[in-house]
Amino acid sequence: MSLVRACTRGLRRPAIRSVGLPRLSGAVASGARALYQGAGPSYSSYPGVSEKETIVKLLYNIGSRKEVEQYLRHFSSVESHQFAVIKVGGAVLTDDLDTLASSLTFLNRVGLYPIVVHGAGPQLNDLLEKAGVEPDYIDGIRITDSKTLEVARKVFQNENLKLVEALEKLGTRARPINGGVFTAEYLDQEKYKFVGKITHVNKELVESCIRAGALPILTSLAETPGGQILNVNADVAAGELARVLEPLKIVYLNEKGGLFHGVTKKKIDVVNLDEEYEDLMKESWVKYGTKLKIKEIHDLLMHLPRSSSVSIISAEHLHKELFTHSGAGTLIRRGHRITRQEDASKLDVDRLRTLLQNNDPEIRDGSSSVATYIQSLQGRPVKIYHDAAFDIFAVVALPEEEGGAPFLEKFVATQVAVLNNVTDNVWQMIKKDYEKLAWVAPKEDSNKTWYFERADGSYTTGDRTLFWYGIDNLDAIQSFVKRFVEEGASSGSGVTSSNIGEASGSGLKRFSTANRAGVRWYSSLAPRGARAYSTASTRIGLIGARGYTGQELIKLIDNHPKAQLAYVSSRELVGKKCDFYTKSAVEYTNLAAKDLAQIKDVDCWVMALPNGVCKPFVDSLTEGKGQSHPLILDLSADYRFTNEWQYGLPELYGNREKIRNGTHKVSNPGCYATGSQLAVAPLAKYLGGLPTVFGVSGYSGAGTKPSRNNDINNLRDNLIPYALTDHIHEREIARHLGAEVAFIPHVGQFFQGISLTVSIPLKSAMTGKEIAELYKGAYEGEALVKVLGEGVIPEVRGISGKHHVEIGGFKVHSGGKRVVVVATIDNLLKGAATQALQNINLALGLEEYAGIPI
Repeated sequence: MSLVRACTRGLRRPAIRSVGLPRLSGAVASGARALYQGAGPSYSSYPGVSEKETIVKLLYNIGSRKEVEQYLRHFSSVESHQFAVIKVGGAVLTDDLDTLASSLTFLNRVGLYPIVVHGAGPQLNDLLEKAGVEPDYIDGIRITDSKTLEVARKVFQNENLKLVEALEKLGTRARPINGGVFTAEYLDQEKYKFVGKITHVNKELVESCIRAGALPILTSLAETPGGQILNVNADVAAGELARVLEPLKIVYLNEKGGLFHGVTKKKIDVVNLDEEYEDLMKESWVKYGTKLKIKEIHDLLMHLPRSSSVSIISAEHLHKELFTHSGAGTLIRRGHRITRQEDASKLDVDRLRTLLQNNDPEIRDGSSSVATYIQSLQGRPVKIYHDAAFDIFAVVALPEEEGGAPFLEKFVATQVAVLNNVTDNVWQMIKKDYEKLAWVAPKEDSNKTWYFERADGSYTTGDRTLFWYGIDNLDAIQSFVKRFVEEGASSGSGVTSSNIGEASGSGLKRFSTANRAGVRWYSSLAPRGARAYSTASTRIGLIGARGYTGQELIKLIDNHPKAQLAYVSSRELVGKKCDFYTKSAVEYTNLAAKDLAQIKDVDCWVMALPNGVCKPFVDSLTEGKGQSHPLILDLSADYRFTNEWQYGLPELYGNREKIRNGTHKVSNPGCYATGSQLAVAPLAKYLGGLPTVFGVSGYSGAGTKPSRNNDINNLRDNLIPYALTDHIHEREIARHLGAEVAFIPHVGQFFQGISLTVSIPLKSAMTGKEIAELYKGAYEGEALVKVLGEGVIPEVRGISGKHHVEIGGFKVHSGGKRVVVVATIDNLLKGAATQALQNINLALGLEEYAGIPI
């Protein structure tokens, strides 16, 4: 009966009851109690403030606003079922049930849906003892006879309902799932009796629960195809579920709150498996259950995208682990593959050029050029470190004299590298390669906090500071400092070129298994040269507002916290009220090109006109004004083929920084071109031939002017190919991608959205898993690009009305040298209006995704 009640309760959201949150830490607990117990203002006390916003504000008490919002964007960038799988130990359900329910409620209040898999080991042992059954184990696996299984089934059901009811009391919808997810076969029936080995995971049951707005609460019991219930270790069940769902986070909740070093007894905050796994497994204290746990986590993460990570944490500090840079438990991640090399001639110069031009202080201020620096590396004894995507580049110059210290001459990274902790991996590699290292920085360098944290010592004279580690002999230090002074402390040469302090913020220290602290670096600062976020309201003028794209852009501006629609021009609608805009009364006008030059109160003009029409308007705004004119964003194809305008596809080619750093003219990409480039770009250097793009668009792409391509009677039960060769998007894709493509567009009978099926020849054989991982790495952290798992095909009906691009498929031909990638995009949103607002935000110094529902 209780199971029926729990399921029924899960169908509706109950009112929030007066339940305390006894163990959430600090100010979060105080605020939470005020909300839940009525001791402070209720959600409704804040006019216009949603429940989610209130909870987010509470989270600001444990980390900075930027930290919290950054993690929320990161966790919300995937499908709901791909946020987190949380394994809960039985002891947590006994000792920390209220705290666990509160933590899960917090996550759900901000729109996240963790999937919980729980055990019940201690409870099962207690009941078995009372029933006179002594627990028995072989190789750490519980022998489960029929009597034990009977007791286990009841225990799991009871513990499952306890958690569901605790969540329901806090107003969080939850569903008990005691079976139907895991299919198993006998692990070894003779040896272990009723113990299962999972062979299949039915993720649809979990996903349907989330679609209904409820948290899935799973036991680890499995069934054979014939219906026999089998016992499965909860850690194993959580791992198998994670392999299928590929979540961003796998969380193991325990009462200790982390993994502890067996000798120092300190909590290990970070483990980077690529660099530390082999050494960690050789540690004398890593044995028995600890060794098995680390190996299981390693094997699990090796099967998941690099964006996935494991956290070991207590229920009390779950929110701090997930939403702050410093974390609270133990974070285990794969890291990113780093290449060491000594031959500069083998570098990917194009990618390196993009990285240095956008991030290297010496290149940006004009004191050096990329070509000059690369040439200077030839013939010198250096060691170069970089990742595959060239999001980080470091150079250590080797000493020419015996006994000298290697010198760090460059350490440059993008914010993507910081977000994914690639900077940490590279620094640890340098530490392993060189027992001692020196570097020099201007005394007022913005990176000095980062430098001091990693140095054993420093010496400042003139306007420069010398840093070092590994030089611990006093005589050697004195000699080293003397040479530094004699070589000219005030000269401009020999300074380490780095943006790392700027890119990584405060660089909070964390204890790691490596020699230095493993730092969770997530940037909260804008890159140097970026415009500060504006606090004034941005005024936007729109020319050509009758079309579908213009209408969508007006709706987005209406939703923008720091922008307003100043002018909206349409010859057909002049004099009518703009119904799509609700912030203030705005009427359509009919502005001529010459009128724009007289209007001085607009920050950005958007040209939403047909191809070949907007030049007079642009000329009116720009003639004789140099770079002093307002931002101009053109939605047509008129300026996509000129270097005088910045191409507005932020996710590729380093465009984000170029748009952010002072451009005044942005050409918005085409809808087909946006989806196609995002679908092909990660494989650009692996192309073995001409990619073919088969595109189908909804008839809104044919515009509002009547034609056979938007005539619903003509489109009914029909698919219309058009522009079979030389489509303008074909040329646009090829120009910016740097590779020719064959593009074949079609119009379908649906209104909105595009499906792109892209056949890509490969120059060498690859697997679907390798390609899917390549794409996930390329677009990690991109809020408007969602990469699906291998074999998951995006569909148009899933993208219509959405603001992102979805990429999936990754099906490789049996020969291994051709892959089919499928992408979907809403032609009116990320294919037009959403991308336009994204570009406007970047160019005007606003938050990139302001006004865009994510």
